Amino acid sequence: MSTPTIHWLGAGLSSVPGIIELAKKDTPVIVWNRSLEKAQKALENDQIKIDVRTLDWSVLATTIKAGDVIISMLPATLHLQAAQLCLDNKVHFVSSSYISPEMRALDAQAKQAGLSFVNEVGLDPGIDHLLAHLLVDKYENSSEFSPSNQHYFRSYCGGFPKVANDFRYKFSWSPLGVLKALRSQAQWQEDGIAKISNAPWEALSTYYAKLGDGLEEFQAYPNRDSLPFKAQYKFGQDWDVQQFVRGTLRLKGWSDAWQYLFDELDTLSGNAADTRLAELSTELEAKYGYEEGEPDRVVMCVELEVRRDNQAIWHQSYYIDSAGNENGQSMARLVSLPVSFAVQSVLNKQAPSGVSAAPSDPVQIKQWLDELADLGDSIGHHDHLV
Repeated sequence: MSTPTIHWLGAGLSSVPGIIELAKKDTPVIVWNRSLEKAQKALENDQIKIDVRTLDWSVLATTIKAGDVIISMLPATLHLQAAQLCLDNKVHFVSSSYISPEMRALDAQAKQAGLSFVNEVGLDPGIDHLLAHLLVDKYENSSEFSPSNQHYFRSYCGGFPKVANDFRYKFSWSPLGVLKALRSQAQWQEDGIAKISNAPWEALSTYYAKLGDGLEEFQAYPNRDSLPFKAQYKFGQDWDVQQFVRGTLRLKGWSDAWQYLFDELDTLSGNAADTRLAELSTELEAKYGYEEGEPDRVVMCVELEVRRDNQAIWHQSYYIDSAGNENGQSMARLVSLPVSFAVQSVLNKQAPSGVSAAPSDPVQIKQWLDELADLGDSIGHHDHLV
């Protein structure tokens, strides 16, 4: 059987460190990007020469062969096109994005073809999944485990400039996705029941993150629908879950700086909304994009607190507090390096067939986190009761 080739689609800022890491290994890598010049500039590297080509779907279709791996770091609307190409040509698929219902529907076909379609292996979703699985595994193997305990799960992640600006934020990619997310409903569990918000500012809270240097105050809000992840993280149906939230972290003062945007977003509707969102996106990108070489910062906290009779009996957390450096923006590293680990797991036949998310096996998770630490991004851990 011929040597597989890795085809990485999309060479935006969140892809570069992962591409370079894969290119250092033995498996051939071809990067496909809509703008050849942009990709070539982004991937200029003294250590290794990378094969960069213009993304033309018809050319890609004639280049791939059975056993290859396609990584889609394109806009989410194009993942299905890439996945269908994989099914048609017996090629594996990897993406950092959430598993959409349409992607989930390809599970049986992928399994039948013996193909791995691995998703949710970036930062959030991705590393957060790994840390949640580790916490649940540790708790279930502890002497304090009981489904009748009260369980409080919180997973928050955010990216912002290392040196805070007046806007309390800068954009690593197109602001349009951020603006659309601000207009999306979120669902989570609080006080044992499901809660829904129509916009983040309706459910904004203060969150004290326990990081390496102690507590730091952030603003936080629920993101998307947290509830399906209870099953994904192996919370038993018989567990008493008082709180379960996956959400977004923002710097203190963010809501005040963004209030004018919230006010306008609240008034938009119909087709005019799409036009205005596109205009706002262009304005924000020009005003609040990162400068060349400007360091960003990523903070992630994943914690599981367990109480019995209102008394904490088990409470542990993992955290990341990472900044941009000579190896690139922290957001880019933490999104794309786990993607590169997922590609290696597919090539090593560690990944399951069918549509799957980030691994749940503690042994494999620790391998990924050790690799991440070796590349400069270590994960912190706290036992809050010690």
